[in-house]
Amino acid sequence: MSTGPPPIYTEKGNGPLPVFPAPPGPNEAPPGYTQTSHYSQNFVVVNQPGMMRCQSFLETPVRTTCPSCRAEILTSTHYETGTFTWVACLVIAFVGLWLFCCLIPFCMNACKDVVHTCPSCRHTVGRFSRA
Repeated sequence: MSTGPPPIYTEKGNGPLPVFPAPPGPNEAPPGYTQTSHYSQNFVVVNQPGMMRCQSFLETPVRTTCPSCRAEILTSTHYETGTFTWVACLVIAFVGLWLFCCLIPFCMNACKDVVHTCPSCRHTVGRFSRA
């Protein structure tokens, strides 16, 4: 509850309107406030970085911002031979299926890594590795 004097009213137009005292300036203390602390009033404002969005690159194209050309894009995808492809080939060969069966993982996109690129500048944006 306020301990100061009540607001001053003046007659204008149809009836009384309240007139309030001006608010304190940016470096002034509010009326009736006394500082009891011996600490200085220096403040440091630190801007925190914005929220980073973690993009998941899977098998399907994703909508994102290209880090190279800064365009809003839908990524283009293509498949490349990766670690999982070679491991699958070695496992099939180890099981004993030597006669061209060990080459099956190189023909299947489900065994390869997915590379996401920008359709505008062809920059690699992300990679989905199956290993």
